[in-house]
Amino acid sequence: MHVTHLSLADFRNYARAEVELTPGPVLFVGRNGQGKTNLVEAIGYASTVSSHRVSTDQALIRFGTDAAIIRLRVQHDDRAIVIEVQLNRSSPNKARVNRGAIRVRELPRYFSSVLFAPEDLALVRGEPGVRRGFLDALVVQRSPRFAGVIADYERVLRQRNTLLKSARASRVPAEAMTTLDVWDERLVELGTELMVARWQLVTALRPHIAASYTAVAGEEHRTRVGLQHSIDGAEAVTMIDDPDAPLDPAATRERFRSVLAERRRAELERAVTLVGPHRDDLILDLNGLPARGYASHGESWSFALALKLASAQVLRLDAVAGDPVLVLDDVFAELDEGRRERLADAVHDFEQVLITAAVGGDVPDRLRATTVRIAAGAIVDEASETGGAG
Repeated sequence: MHVTHLSLADFRNYARAEVELTPGPVLFVGRNGQGKTNLVEAIGYASTVSSHRVSTDQALIRFGTDAAIIRLRVQHDDRAIVIEVQLNRSSPNKARVNRGAIRVRELPRYFSSVLFAPEDLALVRGEPGVRRGFLDALVVQRSPRFAGVIADYERVLRQRNTLLKSARASRVPAEAMTTLDVWDERLVELGTELMVARWQLVTALRPHIAASYTAVAGEEHRTRVGLQHSIDGAEAVTMIDDPDAPLDPAATRERFRSVLAERRRAELERAVTLVGPHRDDLILDLNGLPARGYASHGESWSFALALKLASAQVLRLDAVAGDPVLVLDDVFAELDEGRRERLADAVHDFEQVLITAAVGGDVPDRLRATTVRIAAGAIVDEASETGGAG
């Protein structure tokens, strides 16, 4: 799978942009603040329905306009499709594939990409919500129906929390909250489904994380991954070392249901749901220690990059539409020469790799064959080169 054409209207700093793209590596080069990242951000949005830089779509719409449009032409073998997303300030966003309307959350069915950027250092050093978001976005990319499961879980969670707040305000005793039982059951069903999907995903990622870390760092380090389930207690962590040990849905469901009953009084006192996948975490260990808090900057960077490269490998194995488009946003400036070359080795066989850099010379020669120069929200030059741009 690769993008052959990107068209933008009123997206970020682009009033209009038309960019022809080729398979293989494509380098977007230009000074900081000129709009390189905006191009790849748009491509990533069409795959994940989110930005890697901001949490609200409003920031993606050019100042003074009411809507932004992202349009991609995507090729896989002999099949071409046109994907269009319209981001609106005051109405729901819209999406179309080959001019037919679809729900925005269905976009991952049609296009797959994996983007790595400096912000992804938060996967290792940031709060649990960042890692949950990473897992859930990848779960949806592997199985787009989970967009509905996650949306339903979040809706049930909000309604359950509203009920808990109402009960606390009216001082209803815990034993009298029979209406909560209905929401508990729905929370358990949806939450269990999400926890099992995350477990299956992390199991699939595990060997690729280890291989990718070694490939990027050039050193043998022991990486381990696990999940911390709030239904098992705040300190309980299950490391996933055995790929043949699945999470049992029935046992998880019963454990979830039991813990909700045990915590009901505490939840009524605090007016918030205290257990469930919304309070779980992805655990990352490096050489027997938690990466968060113990890994150096270089080790954290390598671990975050390994997570994204592993994601691309898992999607590559899952997909019937070929490789995901791999996006490396402002990555090479952070790496020494050895890591740059090793990263080039790790990504060279993906069907399309999109790269941004302020200085073309930071990127190895073999990833600079096609270079697109950007300045002040405009494409100023597109060229195929041997040796790349400086």
